[in-house]
Amino acid sequence: MKTISHFLKMKIAGGIAMVADMTGKSKLCQQIEENVSWLSQFGLDEKEGVTRLLYTEQWNAAQKALEEKMKGLHLKTYYDDVGNLFGRLQGTGSEQQVILTGSHIDTVINGGKYDGAFGVVAGIIALQYLYAHYGSPTKTLEVVSLCEEEGSRFPLTYWGSGNMNGLHSKSDAKHVINKEGVKLDDAMKQLNFGKGLHSEPYRTDIASFIELHIEQGKQLEMSRCDIGIVSSIVGQKRFTVSVKGESNHAGTTPMNIRKDAFYVSCKLAKAFIELSEKYHNALYVTVGKITLSPNAPNVIPGYVEFTVDIRHHEYEVLQEAEREMKEIIKRTAGDLEVNIDCWMDEKPVAMSEELSELSKIISSEKNISSRELVSGAGHDSQVFGRRVPTCLLFVPSQDGISHSPKEFTKGEQLEKGVKVLIELLYKLAY
Repeated sequence: MKTISHFLKMKIAGGIAMVADMTGKSKLCQQIEENVSWLSQFGLDEKEGVTRLLYTEQWNAAQKALEEKMKGLHLKTYYDDVGNLFGRLQGTGSEQQVILTGSHIDTVINGGKYDGAFGVVAGIIALQYLYAHYGSPTKTLEVVSLCEEEGSRFPLTYWGSGNMNGLHSKSDAKHVINKEGVKLDDAMKQLNFGKGLHSEPYRTDIASFIELHIEQGKQLEMSRCDIGIVSSIVGQKRFTVSVKGESNHAGTTPMNIRKDAFYVSCKLAKAFIELSEKYHNALYVTVGKITLSPNAPNVIPGYVEFTVDIRHHEYEVLQEAEREMKEIIKRTAGDLEVNIDCWMDEKPVAMSEELSELSKIISSEKNISSRELVSGAGHDSQVFGRRVPTCLLFVPSQDGISHSPKEFTKGEQLEKGVKVLIELLYKLAY
């Protein structure tokens, strides 16, 4: 006799599996859990996480398997020329605009099985459900498995959605090389993308984009809400701060005449982080990567370089915080040379108020609790949201854990997200 665990381990190539309800869970809930687990097998690593990087064998196998799954559900499938995969449910009306849903399938190294992948699975299930219950839509629906969002293999992010929206172009791939010396253009062409064999990725026919995603935080869990309706995605500024002092002997140089680059760096980092208090902790400040030289136990550090990441949903706050950081440097540097370089400057992106309100109404009608929140993490929705009406919906993440094999969301909570997605797509397309 085949157990439920057996079915969970099957590599289903066709339609979405249906299993007997022996756990008290609905068939929809089981469909979602099975398919998330099924997709996680592509890139399952030795640490029980998922490593599925852009244009690797694992990534390619996942896209091909999703393509076959979409075909088995009567969706017309096609790739664009950077590797985004689409499943199309053609509308009966004359309007050429497309309502798009989906997310990305690439992961961080040793990541979880829900980030991105859940949104792709949810989109496929939603289109299957709608076609089975209502037939062809009036407006065309598509689900997309975006080829890349994380930036885990190459030093860029949003390669899939960016090419669709003009943020990137295929020619950019010639200039992007990873730390292993692999050129993005070569990796892409090795899988026959970037050669003009598929449709061009840039799209002008997208009417709206709907992304269902795990929260990757604890706001929903702490407020005991089922659905997060994102009002905006924060803007980000990232800096590299360099502090040049003077290396000298740790045992013979008096404390009062030292030019200790690390000591000054610590004072700067503390002051930068404390800026958050001025903005009621809504300004997120993170001092991340730190390098120092000569990095020896008995030598005063003569040079330190560290990064600062600041995030807020109002761009004016980010600009003011940057000005304050520069003032802090002037007050703190003393006779050391300190420079600050801003190398990322992304404005906040507002989600569609109309789609958000509709999602709120749907949640209420279905007795699913919801709340509005701001996303502190970046998503493909922020790329689409600059050009088309976009809706980003969250389901809770247990303990706020993400980008980890411990990433987990209960099936019942995933199901509530899919139910809202199905109804939202129905109201938009039927």
